[in-house]
Amino acid sequence: MATPSAPATRALPDLLARAADLKGELVRFAQGPRYQRRLRGQIAEAADRHGTLDEGVLISVIDRFALQYQHPDGRTVVEDFIARHRPPLPDDDRDMLLGWRDVVEGCFEVHRNDGDSVVLHNLIDDLVYTVHSTVGAAAFHELRRRMLTICRIVPLHPSSTAWLVSGHLAVFERSAAQELAHIAADQVMTRPELLERNPELLRRAWDVQAEHRAEFVAGFGSDLVVMPPREADAALRRHFHRVREKAAPATTDGPAVGLPEDLLDADSVAIVFDEVEGLTFYRDFGRIDALFADPGPAPDRDALARLREYLGDDSVSPLAIRRLVQRHPHNADTVFRALLRKPGFSWARDGEALLRRRKKSFFACEPRPGMTVLGERLAELLRGR
Repeated sequence: MATPSAPATRALPDLLARAADLKGELVRFAQGPRYQRRLRGQIAEAADRHGTLDEGVLISVIDRFALQYQHPDGRTVVEDFIARHRPPLPDDDRDMLLGWRDVVEGCFEVHRNDGDSVVLHNLIDDLVYTVHSTVGAAAFHELRRRMLTICRIVPLHPSSTAWLVSGHLAVFERSAAQELAHIAADQVMTRPELLERNPELLRRAWDVQAEHRAEFVAGFGSDLVVMPPREADAALRRHFHRVREKAAPATTDGPAVGLPEDLLDADSVAIVFDEVEGLTFYRDFGRIDALFADPGPAPDRDALARLREYLGDDSVSPLAIRRLVQRHPHNADTVFRALLRKPGFSWARDGEALLRRRKKSFFACEPRPGMTVLGERLAELLRGR
């Protein structure tokens, strides 16, 4: 395999022309016989989600498939295209294509239209992008200042700061700004990893989380409390009411933030406000905690079963088990020996390795704050300004 080249110094028009040629080849490759069955499956899923399959949705599905679909081994379609291209592509073309895997999907507000390019403010990551198209000004003729567009963009080339429209560009009038702002805010809340492009938003999220955690500890006396679920629900609502009053004393309305509804039938609930993971909840924590407090000669089988669920459930963070051990360090070996049926198990020696085996997904990425923040412009649009 060829090694990546140094960044090229080709002029912008040349890069755009080459991008047009390569994108056309890549799309034809993605729609070819090799991927026909997989692509049809992606299109069918999109039709089910949207209830219809217009041209814009179809273009977006094909674009996402070409740039981001992964084989079971992690290899993408674009990487397969590069490997199979004959004659082999020059390093400069390879660099361009591989850069397109860094897709930014966003809801963008138009800052200005310069004809052959537009300057777009992504309401999700709060960054500004200068965006071009392989078809030139025709792609942007509808866009005017303060209009909005939902689209996908990719870096044009490692040697350039320009970005390239990839796939369909959906255009909306200014009157749709608040509606689209709610869509963008939902994206931020459900996919906080989208903020990672903006270090400033991440820093603010960490700061906000630290402030909220301090409020929680001041109100509850600890960053971990175990309660019956109804009591936990009421306590959380009082806590968030205090936080809201402190942030905006004149505000009396706002969402009543309580315990997630699916936890209200639990035996007990632990509320943990961790420095890194933020606010988390753990079902039936009290019974497992009692097991660690006093495992006895015949440990509670039901509590062991709950602990086994904690260990095997991909949605339960290692934090829950670490906190149980921290609360009762002298009994950890006894509990895990009974759970794993391994008389020689030592938490000090084997505990982290056990968590890494059973909780791989939690160790696969860098920690990110458990809270998210919105960019100023998105917050303004949500308020209707």
